[in-house]
Formats: sequence, structure tokens, C-alpha cells
Amino acid sequence: MENNYKFDPKLDLKLERVVDVQPEEMWRAWTDPEILKKWFCPLPWKVIDCEIDLKPGGIFRTTMKSPEGKEFPNIGCFLEVLQNKRLVWTDALLPGFRPVKKPVSGAGMYFTALILFELHAKGTKYTAIGIHKDEADRKKHEEMGFHEGWGKCLDQLLDVVKKSRK
Repeated sequence: MENNYKFDPKLDLKLERVVDVQPEEMWRAWTDPEILKKWFCPLPWKVIDCEIDLKPGGIFRTTMKSPEGKEFPNIGCFLEVLQNKRLVWTDALLPGFRPVKKPVSGAGMYFTALILFELHAKGTKYTAIGIHKDEADRKKHEEMGFHEGWGKCLDQLLDVVKKSRK
């Protein structure tokens, strides 16, 4: 993925921030289902279930619950797993790279997520990119609150990681 991907601002959304935790801590928060459930969606939403099979073609499944109690299952698969450096997953494919017939998520669109953890003098340069098939899906994801929501989730992730150090 690294050599084949080029950010396209017409099709992709990016959240990038330098954070004061190590790439290994970020990695663990993204790959341990019990930790991921604590931060993966903006509060007051919650992740009530998570399954991760950390290998290309492996399952990445979450069930989110709204403040009103409605459940939103999401399922996809990992495309690339490079420990402490990069995770790539998509909801356009089911585990085993099986194509999805229609979007499973409540968003009604597919996207691919590219998550990068780069060692930085202050900790980690964290980059989360949402890759979309067309400008309409990119706009829809942005209007759903990509930057605000993914930013809140990152803040929650950092809080969980720092509390686990104590």
C-alpha cells in the first residue's frame, strides 16, 4: 500500500497530529479489542463489541451503540498489517477479501482506512486517512464529521493509553 497510495484531496480525508505517546502504545490501542472498545467512537456513542484478526484478510468488526440504544454493526477486513507502523482496513471487503454486496455500515458508503504511526521526537506522528471511491462519498464522510469525530476518538485513545500507564 505504501508505494501505491498517493493522497488525493478530492477523494481522501486526512487527520494528522503529533502525539506524546509511542507508536507501540498507539498500535496496541488499535489492535487490542478490549482497548479499542474504550475509545473507537466519539462519546456518548460506545463500541459494545469488537473482533480483530490481525492479518491481511482478517476480520475487523465493531458494533457501535448510539446514546438512544440503537446498534450499528460494521464489518470489514485488514488489507495490510505492519506492526507499530501501519494498519489498512476496508469495509468494502469482508474477511477473506470477500466483496461486500452492499455497505454494512450505517453510512451507506464504503471506504478504506489507512492508519500510520511514525516515530517522532515528541512521540508519534499519527495519520488517519479515509480513502473514498468518489467525491460524493468523500463529501458525505466529511459532512458526517470525519475530522471532528476522528479527532475526538484520537483524544479518547490518548486518554486511555495514558491512564493505562499508571
